[in-house]
Amino acid sequence: MATDWRLAVDIGGTFTDVVLLDALSGRVVVDKTLTTPSAPLDGVRLGVTQLLRRAEVSPSDITAPIVHATTLITNALIEGKIGNSGLVTTKGFADTLLIRDEHRYDMYDLQIEFPAPPIPRERTFELDERTTAVGDVLLSPSDDSLARLADELRGAEVDSVAICLLNSYINRSNEMRTAEYLEQSLGVPVCFSADISPQIREYPRMITTACNAATMPVIGPYLDELQKWLVSEGFGGSVLMMLSNGGVVSAEDAARAPIRLVESGPAAGALAGSWFASRLGIDRLLCFDMGGTTAKACLIEHGEPELTNTFEVARAYRFKKGSGFPVSVPSVDLVEIGAGGGSLSRVDQFGLMKVGPESAGAEPGPASYGRGGTEPAVTDADVVLGLLDPDAFLGGDMPLDSGLAESAVGGVGDPLGLGVLETAAGIHEIVNQNMAAAARMHGVEMGVDLRGVPLIAFGGAGPVHACGVADLLESDRVIFPVNASVLSAFGTLVSPVRIDLARSLPRPLSTVDPGDRDALLEELRAEGRRVLSAAGVPDGGVRFRYGIDARYAGQGNEITIWVGEGETWPATLEAVRETFDVEYSRIYGMTIPDVEIEAVTWRLSAFAATSSVEPDSSLGTADGPPTPISHRPMTFVRGQDPIDTPVYRRVNLGAGARFDGPAVVEERETTSVIRPGWSVEVAADGSLIASRGEGNAS
Repeated sequence: MATDWRLAVDIGGTFTDVVLLDALSGRVVVDKTLTTPSAPLDGVRLGVTQLLRRAEVSPSDITAPIVHATTLITNALIEGKIGNSGLVTTKGFADTLLIRDEHRYDMYDLQIEFPAPPIPRERTFELDERTTAVGDVLLSPSDDSLARLADELRGAEVDSVAICLLNSYINRSNEMRTAEYLEQSLGVPVCFSADISPQIREYPRMITTACNAATMPVIGPYLDELQKWLVSEGFGGSVLMMLSNGGVVSAEDAARAPIRLVESGPAAGALAGSWFASRLGIDRLLCFDMGGTTAKACLIEHGEPELTNTFEVARAYRFKKGSGFPVSVPSVDLVEIGAGGGSLSRVDQFGLMKVGPESAGAEPGPASYGRGGTEPAVTDADVVLGLLDPDAFLGGDMPLDSGLAESAVGGVGDPLGLGVLETAAGIHEIVNQNMAAAARMHGVEMGVDLRGVPLIAFGGAGPVHACGVADLLESDRVIFPVNASVLSAFGTLVSPVRIDLARSLPRPLSTVDPGDRDALLEELRAEGRRVLSAAGVPDGGVRFRYGIDARYAGQGNEITIWVGEGETWPATLEAVRETFDVEYSRIYGMTIPDVEIEAVTWRLSAFAATSSVEPDSSLGTADGPPTPISHRPMTFVRGQDPIDTPVYRRVNLGAGARFDGPAVVEERETTSVIRPGWSVEVAADGSLIASRGEGNAS
């Protein structure tokens, strides 16, 4: 029997997820294993090997590209586990990373803190060169100055170099010459801003390039080691890496620009949510992805997640915009908070219970993992409440220790005079409130009232907490898809090959020379074709979409508008003006007539059609009411007595089966908790569709 196996891997903060799907039969096999932060490939090897053994598939059976999402880049920047990188900038601009944009995210905080730059001042070197704001080269770097620069970098023992010279976004010649010289002289990875982020504004361009260089020594060796292992094992497919924008590119392009992977894993989850929204015919859907380390919320509108052109990483304070690194990379617009199964609980200086953002991660993990953790995590609280069966965690392959969970939870409750059960219920309630608050904030930023918007719950802990979060958001429907625990990994299999490119060329719209515009766009199209060709897209399979960051003349910020698709620029001047006015009015509720529109940055999205994969959704029809496999006491509300709750096995539920909460549905990788007041119907594809009864909002 013919097969077409597709393999996907997603490295999370706590678990590494792997998915195997036969594109011909629709058969899906999944597995989870603990992430190994100190050596990520160890967890990948273990997970893939276990999965292939369970599926009885050999590596040589997998000839399609292996798609990979990862949190390696984000975690490296947050934890400061980055390369010993050097930065080269124009003479007189060496303090840019310290000056930042001079914005104080909290103007009343006298002890305001910012994250330390990824490249410190002592490894920042100046080069005597100058390009004007209109692109004229006044001074090229001399051979002597480049030789001295190489000696300085060599003396600093750098393992990568970032180059960000003044006004290089409009003329890259000085940066390219410098990069070519340093690559030949030093033999280390070199990146330059005109390639990574050729856009105006010195600090965002420099911090993006610096973060890219600092993570090149992290991702490069990992991808090399991964590909060598795949070849040695006999895998026939190449590797494609998931980007923050929801597209995938070759491993080589990902290693050259790792900053584009900064939201790789969450983007994959958003793409999976978008895929489900399309299948279910839902125009608006809130993705709720709760894993072991973080929780993410992403709004799907008109079947697609919204994109943003900047993303802030490594914030000093999670909820304070401006306290991190504002990297200029296209990314799925989502909100992410430290609220996962491994999020730790504590009592703060005011005697209040707090949960997160600190996480136990995979090492040592929650106390109940029995790997040395002593502080109570959300997973420990869920074990105490009876929501998780310690003996059924990961299908019994990784049993949890309920005694350790109770001891850890009691350590937080004792100083507050609370019993273990009440403390655990408090931890569960607080983390639900944290996630609901973050989702509301995301909705406000998107201009959407989330009341009544259905949730799709995934991630290992998402199905445990989804109904509680939905109660707080006044949402009346929650979708628990099949294989919800590894849905982000599945999302990589339905992601298009795509790259988003941009280049600044500030001009009043009426004075834009079509020749200059078309020359710039042709360079972007050529780069788009190169990237997609490297990812396996055949000639003629690439499509292009065009956009502009524009503003009224005299303004300091732009809005992004998209104007159409085609092989050439598709819009007239009048059509661009009309599109800008409509979008500006949508955002600000007004337009400014008789003021010139200025085009600042030109954008191009190069993409190819998504390969069609369809999991096997053949599900037998339910033969009467489902039968529980057991009952156990569970606590759903703080201060209320435990309820003897039926436990169902997911594989035993047929299409059309109905049951009321409270209930629990167990599968190997996750547990779906149906709170009191909710009812469930099993859809034809196996998804659990939970509906909230009237008057059940918390």
